[in-house]
Amino acid sequence: MKTGTTRETPKNENDAADPSSEQGRRTEEQLYVMLIERGKTYNRINGETVRKHVDRIRHLDDEGKLVLCGSTKGYTGVGGMIIFRAGSREEAEDICKAEPFVTGGFATYKLFTMRPGTRENNYLL
Repeated sequence: MKTGTTRETPKNENDAADPSSEQGRRTEEQLYVMLIERGKTYNRINGETVRKHVDRIRHLDDEGKLVLCGSTKGYTGVGGMIIFRAGSREEAEDICKAEPFVTGGFATYKLFTMRPGTRENNYLL
């Protein structure tokens, strides 16, 4: 899996124009960062909620949407972050709202759109 880019050069002209192809979907997707903020009950997260969280991450990975995820250390109030691909801001919000830590009332989130700097775009210069 190639990380850090939302656009790839089409293998052929038809791939980029066909949204049903993997190449076509990739060119339409944007990267998003979900910052998971600890709520007052965050320290009471139970095993069932953690399993649902991991299942949700696995599902995003199986769909090819997951780029990177993990917990954070040393940032007061922040539990972790998930970087993922989505076709729209609305889809990204839906993904965040479905996060078990959020639905269980243990956390809130902030959602950011990311424009990654890559060799192909000269690191946004």
